[in-house]
Amino acid sequence: MEPGERGADRQAAAAGGDSIAGPMLASLQRRIRWTLFTAQALGSAGFLVASTVTPIVGARLSGHPSWAGVPTAFYWAGAALFAMLWGRIMDPLGRRVTLALGLAVGVGGAAIASAAIGLQSFNGFVSGLLLMGAANAALQLGRFMAGEVHRPEQRGRAIATVVMGGTVGAALGPTLVAPMSLVAESFLQPGLAGPYAASAGFFLIGAVVVFILLRPDPKDLARVLVGASDTATSSLAPARPLRAILGDPAVRAAILTMTASQAVMTMLMVITSLHMSHHDHALASISGVMSAHVLGMFAFSMVAGGLADRWGRGRLIATGAVLLMVAGVGAAASVAPLPLGSTLFLLGLGWNFCYVGGSTLLSDRLSVSERARVQGVNDALLTGTAAAGSVLSGVVFSAVGYPAMGLVCAGVAVVPLGLGWRIRRRPGAPLATREGHPRLV
Repeated sequence: MEPGERGADRQAAAAGGDSIAGPMLASLQRRIRWTLFTAQALGSAGFLVASTVTPIVGARLSGHPSWAGVPTAFYWAGAALFAMLWGRIMDPLGRRVTLALGLAVGVGGAAIASAAIGLQSFNGFVSGLLLMGAANAALQLGRFMAGEVHRPEQRGRAIATVVMGGTVGAALGPTLVAPMSLVAESFLQPGLAGPYAASAGFFLIGAVVVFILLRPDPKDLARVLVGASDTATSSLAPARPLRAILGDPAVRAAILTMTASQAVMTMLMVITSLHMSHHDHALASISGVMSAHVLGMFAFSMVAGGLADRWGRGRLIATGAVLLMVAGVGAAASVAPLPLGSTLFLLGLGWNFCYVGGSTLLSDRLSVSERARVQGVNDALLTGTAAAGSVLSGVVFSAVGYPAMGLVCAGVAVVPLGLGWRIRRRPGAPLATREGHPRLV
């Protein structure tokens, strides 16, 4: 980017809303949206090229096959611990610096993990995974950055664009495992160290892209956008205490929707490969089912975003919950790869609808000064749920079996179904002012 362009961005962000209306505003929004999409794609590729072999590395370095899932638990724990930190510093440091810093932490974490494999250090490896989880926490907040620079009627599609970046990573990351292992061996390093070196490279490129291209800072453009709207007095009001924010029924609904759908998705997804192996399915069949699941999670994000803007957040959430329930019941009845693949696809799609719908609703309900902190708390809950779900999935599976787990997950999906239906019955969900703060009309 030329210095003149950066200067124009700063002037636009500092100017009044009318001065960046029309084509210039659309151009800035588009740049931010696709920069965040690129960062999500790079980060997702970095995570997935490593996560494909993480259980294998964990089992080998620990010497205990039962510890294979421990590094993944450290990864999710890092994401949960750092999500609130990123949310806290995002206002004083800005969105751009915080996101670039988070990806830089991921570079260090992936490098530590790669080196630990060569040194045969389990403790070093899980330390690296902890920092990679921290990077993921920063990256996931990017969807909210895209949402805050768009008006409510465009917000769902903006958030969905960033989420869709995971599709690129899902397609690219696993295909690099074997080539990067060969590269590592050519440098006389353990082959399994190669994927983590690739992760460090992806995170580094992502950090550079964010630092150079994420201009103006989304926070600054969001303030300009709300400053030009009728809700300026509410959106720019001082932040409410967290207790008051959580007193908003729509905020609670958004957080509970994302948490419940995360629990359902994680518990079924994590244990499906073990369930299939117990029925003697080949690795190719297991991989195909997991690929169908990832396709459902990310490939239809733009559809979800469009539906969030056209249907409303509540109807999208309710639809996603129904898909999660169908997936849970289908899992209880599925043994063959084809029905399991269909079930896991619906599980991913239902999660996506609830995730996009819940994220958009949460963005709607917060003022600019409240977003970073509350969204950090929300994502800490989501990643904490993923960590707990990963651990509990094995326990529940051992206790009651896969079919019963599917029915339990279907029961949990009733929660977002009820919340979505309740929101749907309050049509429109535009922002209005009440006691100086945004409320649902």
